[in-house]
Amino acid sequence: MTKPRQTFSCSERMLRACRGEPVDRPPVWLMRQAGRYLPEYRQLREGVPFLDSCRNVEHAVELSLQPLRLVGTEAVILFSDIFVPMLGTGVDLDFQPGPVIAEPIRTEAQVARLRLPDPRESVPFVFDALRALRAELAPQAIPLIGFAGAPFTLAAYLVEGRGDPKNSFPVFRRAMYRNPEFLRALLARLTELTITYLNAQIDAGAQVVQLFDTWSGILGVADYREWVLPVHREIASKLDRRRAPLILYVRDGAHVLDEMIEAGADVLSVDWRVDLGAAARRVGARASLQGNLDPHALVAPRDYLFEAVRALAAAAAPARGHILNLGHGCLPDTPVEGVRSFIEAAKSLGA
Repeated sequence: MTKPRQTFSCSERMLRACRGEPVDRPPVWLMRQAGRYLPEYRQLREGVPFLDSCRNVEHAVELSLQPLRLVGTEAVILFSDIFVPMLGTGVDLDFQPGPVIAEPIRTEAQVARLRLPDPRESVPFVFDALRALRAELAPQAIPLIGFAGAPFTLAAYLVEGRGDPKNSFPVFRRAMYRNPEFLRALLARLTELTITYLNAQIDAGAQVVQLFDTWSGILGVADYREWVLPVHREIASKLDRRRAPLILYVRDGAHVLDEMIEAGADVLSVDWRVDLGAAARRVGARASLQGNLDPHALVAPRDYLFEAVRALAAAAAPARGHILNLGHGCLPDTPVEGVRSFIEAAKSLGA
């Protein structure tokens, strides 16, 4: 007699995949799964400044839950922004729509003035939203994901003053060579902030946390090893990962995959430029993988997405675990049906 196939709840599936334990099929969620592609998101956000939506616990909870209710994702990530914890540091920032720093940080004196308050006191709405979400999701066994921006990415914005349309951050990168002690001091402060912030999220109910390092992929391998890898290692070593596994995402990071492995995260999230099969063979039992469909592919027909998901799952098989996701965030003009098809394709793997 054939033994019945074991199935898992969404929370079990996610946590087991993160830790490299056997699952019935890969879990699935999408980066930027709460966003402008959803009409309901646009309706709730209409006329409301971005930071106000983050501060409004009711709004943040509803926006976080929309993808679960509307497109059937298998995990919920807190609706927030990587710069929210900076609100308590004394940095004057706005969103236009990306972060804009009124006085860019370019001296050691400015670094010394950065406050590092307890985030539960400086941005309490983050933890109120997490607790509310956990209470909502626990009976459904849906996992809750928290997140933070990585220190290198935060520093790039803080020094440059805003995002760079060419994604080169020239002022910031020149500081690496002209004033390295200043930059090391800034990264040290931001690392302390990030560790405290993520551990507080875990205390508030986050079951998985993701570190978003959007801009460290602009570096070559040697600079990545010098400026980024030690920071990632420190964060991984000081998080309470027994309660919440750590996912590390580096955009444009195909050339630093070996360095990402050395960071010690539980899961490596890779973008679509990475050959997922080759990555799985290199990672092996050292980490699970997350990804890595090109977000633009969500405009494709349903049959294409089902085949693409099957191909991703097969390619990732040599890794110890796999979470189906995009290789970057869901784009604002993504068709809702494309998101649904991607998620349904993932769920069909267990059929």
